[in-house]
Amino acid sequence: MSERKGIFAGDDPFAIARAWLAEAEEHEPNDPDAIALATVDATGMPNARMVLLKEIEAEAFVFYTNYASVKAAELDGSGKAAFVMHWKSLRRQIRVRGLIEREDGPAADAYFASRSLKSRLGAWASRQSQPLESRMALMAEVARRTAELGPNPPRPPFWGGYRLRPVEIEFWADGAFRLHDRFRWRRESPGGEWSVERLNP
Repeated sequence: MSERKGIFAGDDPFAIARAWLAEAEEHEPNDPDAIALATVDATGMPNARMVLLKEIEAEAFVFYTNYASVKAAELDGSGKAAFVMHWKSLRRQIRVRGLIEREDGPAADAYFASRSLKSRLGAWASRQSQPLESRMALMAEVARRTAELGPNPPRPPFWGGYRLRPVEIEFWADGAFRLHDRFRWRRESPGGEWSVERLNP
Protein backbone atom coordinates (compact mmCIF):
# COMPACT_ATOMS: atom_id res chain seq x y z
CA MET A 1 0.00 0.00 0.00
CA SER A 2 1.74 3.15 -1.24
CA GLU A 3 0.00 5.28 1.38
CA ARG A 4 1.97 3.56 4.16
CA LYS A 5 5.06 5.72 4.31
CA GLY A 6 7.53 6.76 6.97
CA ILE A 7 7.06 4.93 10.28
CA PHE A 8 4.30 2.75 8.75
CA ALA A 9 6.29 1.58 5.71
CA GLY A 10 7.24 -2.05 5.16
CA ASP A 11 5.87 -5.48 4.33
CA ASP A 12 6.61 -7.13 7.70
CA PRO A 13 4.59 -5.96 10.73
CA PHE A 14 7.06 -7.59 13.13
CA ALA A 15 9.90 -5.55 11.62
CA ILE A 16 7.81 -2.39 12.04
CA ALA A 17 7.08 -3.33 15.66
CA ARG A 18 10.78 -3.94 16.36
CA ALA A 19 11.67 -0.57 14.82
CA TRP A 20 9.05 1.23 16.94
CA LEU A 21 10.25 -0.53 20.09
CA ALA A 22 13.88 0.35 19.33
CA GLU A 23 12.90 3.99 18.94
CA ALA A 24 10.90 3.86 22.19
CA GLU A 25 13.95 2.46 24.00
CA GLU A 26 15.75 5.71 23.17
CA HIS A 27 12.94 8.02 24.31
CA GLU A 28 10.67 6.33 26.86
CA PRO A 29 12.03 6.92 30.40
CA ASN A 30 10.63 3.75 31.99
CA ASP A 31 9.89 0.24 30.68
CA PRO A 32 9.52 0.87 26.93
CA ASP A 33 8.82 -2.87 26.61
CA ALA A 34 5.77 -2.79 28.92
CA ILE A 35 2.54 -4.21 27.52
CA ALA A 36 -0.98 -4.19 28.94
CA LEU A 37 -1.89 -7.86 28.57
CA ALA A 38 -5.61 -8.74 28.38
CA THR A 39 -7.08 -12.19 29.03
CA VAL A 40 -10.43 -13.69 29.99
CA ASP A 41 -11.31 -16.24 32.66
CA ALA A 42 -13.50 -19.31 32.26
CA THR A 43 -16.66 -17.20 32.57
CA GLY A 44 -15.53 -14.68 29.98
CA MET A 45 -14.74 -12.00 32.58
CA PRO A 46 -11.85 -9.88 31.26
CA ASN A 47 -8.62 -9.19 33.09
CA ALA A 48 -5.66 -6.91 32.33
CA ARG A 49 -2.22 -6.29 33.80
CA MET A 50 1.17 -4.90 32.82
CA VAL A 51 3.93 -7.33 31.86
CA LEU A 52 7.25 -6.90 30.06
CA LEU A 53 7.60 -8.01 26.47
CA LYS A 54 10.92 -9.82 26.13
CA GLU A 55 11.22 -10.56 22.43
CA ILE A 56 9.65 -9.86 19.05
CA GLU A 57 10.37 -12.97 17.00
CA ALA A 58 9.86 -13.46 13.28
CA GLU A 59 6.23 -14.50 13.85
CA ALA A 60 5.41 -13.91 17.51
CA PHE A 61 5.68 -11.77 20.64
CA VAL A 62 7.18 -13.44 23.74
CA PHE A 63 6.79 -12.70 27.47
CA TYR A 64 7.39 -14.68 30.68
CA THR A 65 5.49 -15.35 33.90
CA ASN A 66 4.68 -17.80 36.67
CA TYR A 67 2.60 -20.69 35.30
CA ALA A 68 0.67 -20.87 38.59
CA SER A 69 -0.52 -17.26 38.24
CA VAL A 70 -4.03 -16.13 37.36
CA LYS A 71 -2.82 -14.80 34.02
CA ALA A 72 -1.29 -18.18 33.12
CA ALA A 73 -4.50 -20.00 34.00
CA GLU A 74 -6.43 -17.63 31.77
CA LEU A 75 -3.91 -17.89 28.94
CA ASP A 76 -3.92 -21.68 29.10
CA GLY A 77 -7.70 -21.81 29.43
CA SER A 78 -8.63 -19.69 26.42
CA GLY A 79 -5.52 -20.02 24.28
CA LYS A 80 -6.01 -16.40 23.22
CA ALA A 81 -4.87 -12.98 24.39
CA ALA A 82 -4.45 -9.36 23.38
CA PHE A 83 -2.11 -6.58 24.40
CA VAL A 84 -1.38 -2.94 23.77
CA MET A 85 1.99 -1.15 23.92
CA HIS A 86 1.67 2.59 24.43
CA TRP A 87 4.49 5.12 24.33
CA LYS A 88 3.53 8.59 25.53
CA SER A 89 6.92 9.97 24.49
CA LEU A 90 6.36 8.92 20.85
CA ARG A 91 2.56 9.30 20.87
CA ARG A 92 2.23 5.83 19.37
CA GLN A 93 0.75 2.49 20.24
CA ILE A 94 0.60 -1.06 18.92
CA ARG A 95 -2.41 -3.31 19.53
CA VAL A 96 -2.08 -7.09 19.06
CA ARG A 97 -4.58 -9.99 19.19
CA GLY A 98 -3.83 -13.65 18.65
CA LEU A 99 -3.30 -17.22 19.77
CA ILE A 100 -1.15 -18.31 22.72
CA GLU A 101 1.33 -21.14 23.19
CA ARG A 102 3.80 -21.89 25.97
CA GLU A 103 7.55 -21.41 25.68
CA ASP A 104 9.01 -23.72 28.34
CA GLY A 105 12.08 -25.07 26.57
CA PRO A 106 15.67 -23.91 26.02
CA ALA A 107 14.62 -20.32 25.21
CA ALA A 108 12.91 -20.05 28.61
CA ASP A 109 15.96 -21.56 30.32
CA ALA A 110 18.25 -19.06 28.60
CA TYR A 111 16.11 -16.07 29.47
CA PHE A 112 15.75 -17.14 33.10
CA ALA A 113 19.53 -17.56 33.39
CA SER A 114 20.02 -14.02 32.05
CA ARG A 115 17.96 -12.46 34.83
CA SER A 116 19.53 -11.02 37.97
CA LEU A 117 20.07 -13.43 40.87
CA LYS A 118 17.51 -11.58 43.01
CA SER A 119 14.91 -11.88 40.26
CA ARG A 120 15.57 -15.61 39.88
CA LEU A 121 15.30 -16.21 43.62
CA GLY A 122 12.16 -14.07 43.73
CA ALA A 123 10.59 -16.24 41.05
CA TRP A 124 11.20 -19.32 43.21
CA ALA A 125 9.88 -17.63 46.36
CA SER A 126 6.70 -16.06 45.03
CA ARG A 127 3.45 -18.00 44.72
CA GLN A 128 2.24 -15.39 42.25
CA SER A 129 -1.37 -14.22 42.63
CA GLN A 130 -1.91 -16.33 45.77
CA PRO A 131 -2.82 -14.72 49.13
CA LEU A 132 0.23 -13.65 51.17
CA GLU A 133 0.31 -13.51 54.97
CA SER A 134 2.83 -10.64 55.11
CA ARG A 135 5.86 -9.17 53.37
CA MET A 136 7.96 -10.65 56.16
CA ALA A 137 6.73 -14.10 55.21
CA LEU A 138 7.72 -13.47 51.60
CA MET A 139 11.21 -12.31 52.58
CA ALA A 140 11.61 -15.38 54.78
CA GLU A 141 10.77 -17.56 51.78
CA VAL A 142 13.34 -15.68 49.68
CA ALA A 143 15.96 -16.35 52.38
CA ARG A 144 15.00 -20.03 52.51
CA ARG A 145 15.24 -20.37 48.73
CA THR A 146 18.57 -18.55 48.70
CA ALA A 147 20.04 -21.02 51.21
CA GLU A 148 18.51 -23.97 49.34
CA LEU A 149 19.37 -23.03 45.75
CA GLY A 150 22.62 -21.08 46.07
CA PRO A 151 24.03 -18.55 43.59
CA ASN A 152 22.80 -20.19 40.37
CA PRO A 153 19.18 -21.32 40.76
CA PRO A 154 17.70 -23.19 37.77
CA ARG A 155 14.45 -22.16 36.14
CA PRO A 156 11.51 -23.29 38.28
CA PRO A 157 9.21 -25.84 36.65
CA PHE A 158 6.32 -23.44 37.31
CA TRP A 159 7.90 -20.49 35.48
CA GLY A 160 8.29 -19.91 31.76
CA GLY A 161 7.18 -18.06 28.68
CA TYR A 162 4.26 -17.52 26.39
CA ARG A 163 4.36 -16.81 22.71
CA LEU A 164 1.52 -14.76 21.22
CA ARG A 165 1.09 -15.52 17.52
CA PRO A 166 -0.98 -12.64 16.16
CA VAL A 167 -3.87 -12.63 13.74
CA GLU A 168 -4.25 -8.87 14.08
CA ILE A 169 -1.75 -6.04 14.65
CA GLU A 170 -2.71 -2.38 14.63
CA PHE A 171 -0.21 0.49 14.45
CA TRP A 172 -1.48 3.86 15.73
CA ALA A 173 0.22 7.26 15.70
CA ASP A 174 -1.06 10.55 17.02
CA GLY A 175 -2.27 13.03 14.41
CA ALA A 176 -3.09 16.73 14.40
CA PHE A 177 -6.63 17.64 15.47
CA ARG A 178 -7.04 14.05 16.73
CA LEU A 179 -6.98 12.80 13.13
CA HIS A 180 -4.74 9.88 14.05
CA ASP A 181 -3.11 7.44 11.62
CA ARG A 182 -4.16 3.82 12.08
CA PHE A 183 -3.22 0.80 10.00
CA ARG A 184 -4.57 -2.68 10.80
CA TRP A 185 -2.84 -5.85 9.65
CA ARG A 186 -5.11 -8.93 9.65
CA ARG A 187 -4.87 -12.59 8.67
CA GLU A 188 -7.04 -15.67 9.09
CA SER A 189 -4.52 -17.63 11.16
CA PRO A 190 -0.89 -17.41 12.34
CA GLY A 191 1.48 -17.87 9.42
CA GLY A 192 -1.12 -16.73 6.88
CA GLU A 193 -1.01 -13.85 4.45
CA TRP A 194 -1.55 -10.38 5.84
CA SER A 195 -4.01 -7.82 4.53
CA VAL A 196 -3.60 -4.18 5.54
CA GLU A 197 -6.16 -1.40 5.74
CA ARG A 198 -6.23 2.15 6.98
CA LEU A 199 -8.78 2.81 9.72
CA ASN A 200 -10.63 5.95 10.66
CA PRO A 201 -9.21 7.68 13.75
